[in-house]
Amino acid sequence: MKKLLNTLFVTTQGSYLFKEGETIVVSVEREVKLRLPIHTVSGIVCFGNVSMSPFLMGFCAEKDVAVSFLTEYGRFLARIKGPVSGNVLVRREQYRRADKEDTSSEIAASILSAKISNCRKVLQRSLRDHGDKIAADPVDQVVNRLGRTLKEISGTLPLNVLRGIEGDAAANYFSVFDHLITSQKEDFSFNGRNRRPPLDEVNCLLSFLYTILMHDVRSALECVGLDPAVGFLHRDRP
Repeated sequence: MKKLLNTLFVTTQGSYLFKEGETIVVSVEREVKLRLPIHTVSGIVCFGNVSMSPFLMGFCAEKDVAVSFLTEYGRFLARIKGPVSGNVLVRREQYRRADKEDTSSEIAASILSAKISNCRKVLQRSLRDHGDKIAADPVDQVVNRLGRTLKEISGTLPLNVLRGIEGDAAANYFSVFDHLITSQKEDFSFNGRNRRPPLDEVNCLLSFLYTILMHDVRSALECVGLDPAVGFLHRDRP
């Protein structure tokens, strides 16, 4: 069982990270702000004008601590990693399965079921916790619609059909996403998903969180020896 560790997010501009024994040290203007033992950290994400000593970079690579550099606004720039871990046979099996439509469909169906199930749970939780603050009827309708969609998913379906189901489910989910925002509506309203670039505050936040999530998912895949560039639902894409 893999122990779940912490990810260190460094957002203070001008921060400098360096190694001191087995410890990660964060300083700002030569003043130490934080010390963390390396064994408590699984990843470091640096935003904007944040620098790191070469010794700490090498130490993180040696200890399988993923390091990512992003712009101040969350756009991915670069990543530091050590040697590829895991058995090469695992990656060869991954490539074999990705090359076959039937095995790709089985794995993609499992991923899609989990995604839609999680979306449905988010809506159900919102109804449970904030039912008196939101328009419950449209949210409840989407919950029921996603429930029916889950029953349609099968590993025997072609990938293009599964991708169509994913698109429809996402459209349904985001059609009521604005109802989930219960405070500061004047600043945070949602009128549809947009990206590259995101055009409003909520979409900026969503894209930012997706970038952070990608860091963690990529690290998890590489830790067990899988290739994050080879997908199953969206083939040959991370």
